[in-house]
Amino acid sequence: MDVLVPFDPAEPKGRLAPVLDASERQALAAAMLSDVLGAIEASGHTPVVLTPARGSLPCSCAVVRDQQALSAAVTTQLQGRLAGDADAVALIMADCALVTPQAVERLVCTPGAVVLAPGRGGGTNGLVVRDPAFSTDFHGVSLTDHRQLAHALGDAPVEVDSMRLATDIDEPEDLPELLLHTEGEAARLLRSWGCSLTRTDGRVAMGR
Repeated sequence: MDVLVPFDPAEPKGRLAPVLDASERQALAAAMLSDVLGAIEASGHTPVVLTPARGSLPCSCAVVRDQQALSAAVTTQLQGRLAGDADAVALIMADCALVTPQAVERLVCTPGAVVLAPGRGGGTNGLVVRDPAFSTDFHGVSLTDHRQLAHALGDAPVEVDSMRLATDIDEPEDLPELLLHTEGEAARLLRSWGCSLTRTDGRVAMGR
């Protein structure tokens, strides 16, 4: 199955600015992309990077370039592929760097016309779509929007409860998750910058 991975290299991960400078955020975004693509490939599925960028990207897999906003670009790919030969198309966000091949396989093998992998805070970090009429809306609380869009088509959305898919790296407090749960490129990069786990009031944080 093709697995779309949206990725925009222009000024990525701005909310990490309190702890990482612009060049570090760029490098971390590329490392997380590599971790996600590696998990998809190791699961036996085919990653396809979806990007508005015109320049080169830090990956060797297939790349689709689309200047539309994220929701429109993803919908174009989903509907176009499902109108062709594909029975299903998946999506995983590029900052879900905790994802493993097993988590990818669980997502893509879950039956249903619309399968959702919720992100923390109401986002949608993964999708599998088998209904060619389905469209995406990644603005606001996208999880509830995607539930409603599925129900409007008569589809009962199925949700995959996965810590590894639910955890996207957006805020400084998300960074310890990389050091706790992965040995991928993103975690190695943080460690190369002198980052390590520290305890504060019973919670784990990242020190540098």
